Amino acid sequence: MEHRGFVYTGHPARVLFGFGTTDRLPEEVARLGASRALILSTPHQEGQAAHLASLLGSASAGIFAEAVMHTPVDVSERATECASKLSADVIVSVGGGSTTGLGKAIALRTDLPQIVLPTTYAGSEMTPILGETQNGIKTTQTTARVLPEVVIYDVDQTMELPVGLSGTSGINAIAHAVEALYARDGNPVISALALEAVKALATSLPKIAQDPRDRDARFDALYGAWLCGMCLGAVGMSLHHKLCHTLGGSFDLPHSETHTVILPHALAYNAAAIPEVMASLTTVLGQDPARALQDLARTIHAPTGLSEIGMPEDGLDRATELALKNSYWNPRPLQPEAIRGLLQRAFEGALPLADGRETA
Repeated sequence: MEHRGFVYTGHPARVLFGFGTTDRLPEEVARLGASRALILSTPHQEGQAAHLASLLGSASAGIFAEAVMHTPVDVSERATECASKLSADVIVSVGGGSTTGLGKAIALRTDLPQIVLPTTYAGSEMTPILGETQNGIKTTQTTARVLPEVVIYDVDQTMELPVGLSGTSGINAIAHAVEALYARDGNPVISALALEAVKALATSLPKIAQDPRDRDARFDALYGAWLCGMCLGAVGMSLHHKLCHTLGGSFDLPHSETHTVILPHALAYNAAAIPEVMASLTTVLGQDPARALQDLARTIHAPTGLSEIGMPEDGLDRATELALKNSYWNPRPLQPEAIRGLLQRAFEGALPLADGRETA
């Protein structure tokens, strides 16, 4: 594809995409009629937040650099109190899913507008979905109240993303597209975007692993992540996302790594029920999709087993129980024994199986 920046205005989100688009933050704040921006980040990315504050000058009201994984309710409440004390009239989030989630949590409580500058490939900036964690349980809700008004995709913001996180964040994004392909409320437009997204990321992630400074590959990866986010925001998700939310919220596993490990196994679980989707993915990935996604993880040196990312084996039974606690749609019926087997294979980093057989 041609590597040229562009501006896309949708409803209700406005998207700026290209190189160097961060410099347009002040005009986007002004366009919203705002003058007191609260800038959010993780502790690790506070330097990036400070850069945005200097860019905004007098329009910066302050920085809250306490965003963490899985959006704990107590952090959300502290951040909301901070926004109130500073009389903030817009939230600016810089970072990945953790920071975006915190911005959404504030918006849920205050209805403040949001501007998001993603630095990973998480995709949550394009969705009206918020997941918050309290007492070890992650609860997800969908409401237009948390959808960001403006998203500024700046490829330059991703150039320093570590290779490991680039890979797992990218496969996390692929998971959104894969589940969109067999969503109950899926449609041809989203399916077309999903296949384009999977192709863009599956092609670019190995290039980034070899050369993190490859600007064309970084462009393609962020482009793919944007499309994946659109998929996630437009249709419902199924077993894969439920398992990942359960494992992340209840066992405090790292978000993108969990998605990376689970995706091949969840896809294999559903394979027999979605033959057309599997055929479409095969044309994009070049081989059995579940095996291809696990091979992709290995190619970029990402984890392939839950045991590698802190999951206790004695928690697998509880994870199965939690994943089945509330009913949700999935193309294949939710079978406790089969899901327990899925989690065991994912724990061990074994090959993905469909109906007890290897997928290739």
